[in-house]
Amino acid sequence: MRAIEKLHPSEALWQAVLARIQTEMTLRGAHPSRTVVLVPYAQLMSEGKSAWRHASSATAIGATFVPRFETTQNWASTRGARRREPGDISFDAALDVLTAASLLARAGLQDHQVNLAQRLAEAAWSLGGVAAAVPVGERAAWGMRLNSELAAGLDAPVLALEAAVGRIALAWAASSGYATDALFAEQPDLLVVLDGFQADPVSHALRLAMGDRGLVLSLVPGQPSTGVILGSSVEPAPHPGSIAFHKQEDAQDEAQSAAACVIAHLNQGRGPVALVAVDRMLTRRIRAMLGERGVRIRDETGWKLSTTRAAATLMGMLRACRWNASTDDVLDWLKNTPGLNHRALGESEIIWRKQGVRDWRSALDALPEAAIQCRDMVTRVNVITAGFTHSRSLSEWLIATRAALQQSGQWSKLVADAAGQAVVKTLRLAAGSEAEFEAFTHPLSAADFTSWVTQALEAASFNPQHPAQEQVVILPLSQLLGRSLRAVVMPGCDEASLPLATEPAGQWTSAQRKLLGLPSREVLANATRQAWQNALLSPHVDLLWRTSEVGERQMPSPLLQTLLLRSAPQLALDLRALRSLVPLPQSMPKPRANALPVLRLSSSAYEDLRRCPYRFFALRQLKLQEMDELDAGLSKRDFGNWIHSLLKHFHDDLKATPVSDLSLREAMINAAADRATQKLNLSEAEFLPFAASWPRVRAGYLQWLAEHEASGAAYVEGELWTQMPLGRLTLVGKIDRVDQLPDGSSQVIDYKTEGRTATVQRVRPEAEDIQLAFYAALLADDTLAAAYVNVGEKEVTKTYVQPDVVSLRDQLVEGILDDMARIGAGAALPAMGEGKACDFCAARGLCRKDFWSLA
Repeated sequence: MRAIEKLHPSEALWQAVLARIQTEMTLRGAHPSRTVVLVPYAQLMSEGKSAWRHASSATAIGATFVPRFETTQNWASTRGARRREPGDISFDAALDVLTAASLLARAGLQDHQVNLAQRLAEAAWSLGGVAAAVPVGERAAWGMRLNSELAAGLDAPVLALEAAVGRIALAWAASSGYATDALFAEQPDLLVVLDGFQADPVSHALRLAMGDRGLVLSLVPGQPSTGVILGSSVEPAPHPGSIAFHKQEDAQDEAQSAAACVIAHLNQGRGPVALVAVDRMLTRRIRAMLGERGVRIRDETGWKLSTTRAAATLMGMLRACRWNASTDDVLDWLKNTPGLNHRALGESEIIWRKQGVRDWRSALDALPEAAIQCRDMVTRVNVITAGFTHSRSLSEWLIATRAALQQSGQWSKLVADAAGQAVVKTLRLAAGSEAEFEAFTHPLSAADFTSWVTQALEAASFNPQHPAQEQVVILPLSQLLGRSLRAVVMPGCDEASLPLATEPAGQWTSAQRKLLGLPSREVLANATRQAWQNALLSPHVDLLWRTSEVGERQMPSPLLQTLLLRSAPQLALDLRALRSLVPLPQSMPKPRANALPVLRLSSSAYEDLRRCPYRFFALRQLKLQEMDELDAGLSKRDFGNWIHSLLKHFHDDLKATPVSDLSLREAMINAAADRATQKLNLSEAEFLPFAASWPRVRAGYLQWLAEHEASGAAYVEGELWTQMPLGRLTLVGKIDRVDQLPDGSSQVIDYKTEGRTATVQRVRPEAEDIQLAFYAALLADDTLAAAYVNVGEKEVTKTYVQPDVVSLRDQLVEGILDDMARIGAGAALPAMGEGKACDFCAARGLCRKDFWSLA
């Protein structure tokens, strides 16, 4: 036998507990095969069996037979599946949310089903463990007794819904049957309840039901029933192990350091290593780092099923099947759909983005008749989604969802994936499984069905398959109890992730929790404290915390602070391996683009060249344009496009039907505004910001127009697309408006909706603005005038004349010819932009300005 002081603390603990159990078995004449030991959680079943076999071979305290190490749920499952009565709590969100909605409707709260169903289910789940500990024959009376006391203090009208949810949850829990009910009829020779950090109500109820055949022991080190072998002078008190403290700057440093600690323990042969999941987001980051190193990981915590790719794929389809689905939603779904023509999808996306087709309902109309494959693809998608427009029962919804997944080619991928199989099982998507919901005949809308799917996936957990020989075990802090893991790495020991006392889950007040027998805040705090102390008994412990979170200072956990103040330890060395990197200085790119001749040049393209030659090279010569967003919020640019469109309609109508009456003009411009709104596919909700300022803009513009016409100017044409040959080059552009002045000359006008100061700067003599000069170059006229008309939202419309635009035009044309000649001769196009030109540049990721070396 190994010396006690060399045993792992958990091994010594099991040795003491099992010796006590063996003594009790001998005193009571209990046979091992008819002895049941209830452990706090499932992983301890194998730990207990292994410890029993080892103790039997080492000390001869055992025999050939091994007691049954069980949890209450596992013990109940060995008796066969219990027939669940309709309406019983199932602890399955997919079922219980529906039952909760039905109970709310029966209680007259059908208007609150959407908001309260999930809360009611959670309240019932919290009561289920307590109700299951009440014998079946006494459960109804228990519920009635507590019901009269439960609503005390909740008689205020504002708390009516909370009181109703509490009463319904209690009645539901009291009227339900539970899988563990059958265990009260069991007659083992001896029932041993091994308590963890919190007592299990069902286990203790079973122990009471067994009378003298029941025994309670504690697995928690330091508890009265732990570590003492009756009749022996030996008390195996586990000795504290070595503790290393790692203080890190932020979450990334903490994750890297934790991964380094794990690998260091593995290199020293201390596997499997326990990685405590205090902060789940941080743990997932550490898991990814270890996965890159090929470390075999057993994750006993799992993660929400809703966060898996399989669940995201299904939710993407449901969003795309809504009657008002956006084009972005449908594109997101279709790009993950193997059964469609993806080439046609790519061609269609280009068209939709150019036209700004935000609503899928308009997607087919936006495609040209000649794009046959694209139109066929959209038609097929519409056939798949057509069945998601009307209400139906849940069973019918599941059949329709399965059919849509099969038609789109996603079903085979879903069932071939472990997480996908969990999604199918949770939602009962397999053929015939929907029959489980046949009792729920109430019709659900598409929104109701999507909400149900979301709640079911959120409540379900996904546990990946475990490797045969794991090197790392990810587990909660409380499940270190009774585990013989040689090293423990515990990241996330900060005040946010590891508080001294967590707030109890659920809606119950402190008084209600005491009345119902639910653990109080103090009980939870004590359990956390005991779990922390148990972790520190491991032979090798690494405690990690970070001092900042998203720029905010963060303190260590109160549990860690107590330890630091008591021992004043030295911080451990950083175990991360340093790598030597060869510096690769980056400098400003200076490409030459003489092999990319410029044949057509617009005002905006030449503006890019003047602001930054590299920007012109990337966006204009290489044509690396950003994809337009389809579902972006409206901006100042959208307001400008709307103004340009409505003024085009208004002046064309006014030219065809001249009127001078202000009220008639106001009616005409309002009609033009409606046409522009329809042309831009703006809904009433989206138009609201424009509508708020439109009366002021309209009044200011009509006043300006009257003064402008009084000067003798007349509208000729708007939104004029034109081009002008310039040697081998062709200048192209769209002029907002061309007017005729009293002397017969033309005036080029460009509308601006920017701030007044910006427009003033454009026409200053020292300004380098080229827009009006470029538009002047598009017209073969040497007597031109040019002006900006600022159509302001807050100020009246005003004209800003560009002096001597013909001279500016001639200088501009000379500069264009010189610049194009230099580019053709191979001149460099350096990334010389600065200020706003770089702040809002789509090519910044290509020029890599943020990574240039200063030297």
